Amino acid sequence: MIRSTAMLVAALSIGSVNGLYAQETTPGPGTVEVTVIPAGATFFTSGDRGASFGNYTLGGGLTYNINRIVGVEGEVGGSFSALDKLQFGDLGRNQKAPSTLTYSGNVVLSLPTHSSVVPYATGGVGALTMFKEASVGVNSVDTFLTGNVGGGVKWYAPNGRWGLRGDYRFMVTQSKDDASTFFGRDTRYGHRVYGAVIINAVR
Repeated sequence: MIRSTAMLVAALSIGSVNGLYAQETTPGPGTVEVTVIPAGATFFTSGDRGASFGNYTLGGGLTYNINRIVGVEGEVGGSFSALDKLQFGDLGRNQKAPSTLTYSGNVVLSLPTHSSVVPYATGGVGALTMFKEASVGVNSVDTFLTGNVGGGVKWYAPNGRWGLRGDYRFMVTQSKDDASTFFGRDTRYGHRVYGAVIINAVR
């Protein structure tokens, strides 16, 4: 009798553990998410005195979700171009665009869908560092204050451990009087899009 009772308790315990495990792997955002950005693009429109150009973008981010709606995120991204068609007024020419490094802190507001698909809106502030490219007149490393606003969609795999993310940002770069004529003497506007992989580091 005692042996039968012990076996019953053990079976119920195993069933309870399996139930808890199933709940823990429900598709959705984790408390801490790592975003890996293998492919993206950043495009800056021409200003009054600058040029329009686009660069390949990659990077990563770390998000802490305070709850299912509000999160804070830190992002770092690099963009570069082997050869780009720069547009100066009505004249276009093939030319290597300067490489850039961006870093920002953002607030992320997610729609609590309680499903594997989660739309979100985001915005924040940060900086953009543009590296030297003498062929277009950028002769020093300059850093500019930036702001961004945008949004996207996250999708989480059934096991709750990873997902995919599509993101769009509208960016504004503050002007500097001592910047190069190519970029920075007037306020510049940019668009960034990327596809990324999400890893739920902590659930």
